[in-house]
Amino acid sequence: MTQAAHPPAPTPQAYVQQKAAASGSSFYYAFRFLPPPRRAAITAFYAFCREVDDVVDEVSDPGVAATKLAWWQAEIGRAFGGKPTHPVTQALLPYTAEFGIEPRHLLAVVEGCEMDLSQFRYPDFVALQRYCHLVAGVVGEASARIFGQQVPETTAYAHRLGLAFQLTNIIRDVGDDARRNRIYLPQDELQRFGVEAQELLTRQYSDRFTALMKFQAERAHRLYDEALALLPAADRQSQKPGLMMASIYRTLLREIEADNFQVLHQHIALTPLRKLWLAWKMQALGRF
Repeated sequence: MTQAAHPPAPTPQAYVQQKAAASGSSFYYAFRFLPPPRRAAITAFYAFCREVDDVVDEVSDPGVAATKLAWWQAEIGRAFGGKPTHPVTQALLPYTAEFGIEPRHLLAVVEGCEMDLSQFRYPDFVALQRYCHLVAGVVGEASARIFGQQVPETTAYAHRLGLAFQLTNIIRDVGDDARRNRIYLPQDELQRFGVEAQELLTRQYSDRFTALMKFQAERAHRLYDEALALLPAADRQSQKPGLMMASIYRTLLREIEADNFQVLHQHIALTPLRKLWLAWKMQALGRF
């Protein structure tokens, strides 16, 4: 009796493509409009971010998760030493020099995810910003380079936009995060609006909660406005993928506002078709 042959392992390029597509993220829709080399680079970079983030979200034992993140730190060293062993780093490495992707960009993502293993509350917005810098600001910086950044000033725009994205995620995921015993809303702001952590953990809506969330949304909108104002005219064309994501994320934020912040018991999302439409509108018409 002959043994059935195992299907061949996917190529690194197929692996990262599948990882990015499976996430259903808004980022994926923006990638589709890039020329092939940039699309391949951002897909691999995004797949790396997903791999590392999944360690925290899917591994229940913190010790095992910490070991896995340490492995990723070592893998970054191996990859930039020319010896990547994971399909994600194998797919990304050929583009790192061309698009200015440095070890520090990848290490920041791992460091941010390490924070998720030990820090479940943030005393104030300054502390939260440190976390957002690692998991979103640095990601925005690397993405801007891949998209084709021409002038240094675009880095400040990318960091501000990354912060706006992360705050939108935090608003959307308040309920999901609470079920993991994580609260990213700053503790001093919960106190200011009279919202107890237990109310989030037990999905209790109130006028106080709505006021707190309106405050969070207003800050996110302000950051979107600041980011767009920081984008130099010289890079507006190259940074269209980021602007596509801004259109999608800000539309999501407005949907959450229109639904009166009903985020404790459900995950509010845009349909894939709507995301694609918003991305196309920015690509073709240059507007939100």
